[in-house]
Amino acid sequence: MTASRVCVVATLLVIGMWNISFSQDRGFGIGILIGEPTGVSVKGWLNATNAIDAGVAWSFVRETSFHIHGDYLWHSFDVFKSSEKIPLYYGIGGRIKTGRHQDTRLGLRVVVGVGYIFRNAPVDLFFEVAPIVDLAPSTELQGNVGLGARFFFQ
Repeated sequence: MTASRVCVVATLLVIGMWNISFSQDRGFGIGILIGEPTGVSVKGWLNATNAIDAGVAWSFVRETSFHIHGDYLWHSFDVFKSSEKIPLYYGIGGRIKTGRHQDTRLGLRVVVGVGYIFRNAPVDLFFEVAPIVDLAPSTELQGNVGLGARFFFQ
């Protein structure tokens, strides 16, 4: 990463930290995703129950490849009976996967996950599973599974 890009990222982080939200069911979050694929995860809340998330990551299954996905999510906060905020979420989205020795794959993702929203910190944790039906260049069933954490700004 060049010095100018590092400066831009650092500036955005500092600006975002001036207005930190301690409720992760709104605002914008960025963090890590570990699993298949492994990379950066972002999430933006649209309202109290809907959000858009995305990932930019590397897939290490079969051959190393670059992976981008985006999902529209619905959250249900009353599935798990707890005083904590533990939403079950589900959604639909798309995925592009490309590698050095393979064709670019375009697929439809269906995601189901569980989150944990901390009460006193601008952080969430999540675990999700996403079956994928690749539609191009050929039809193939694949899947993603990941564990992650995000820091939220408002």
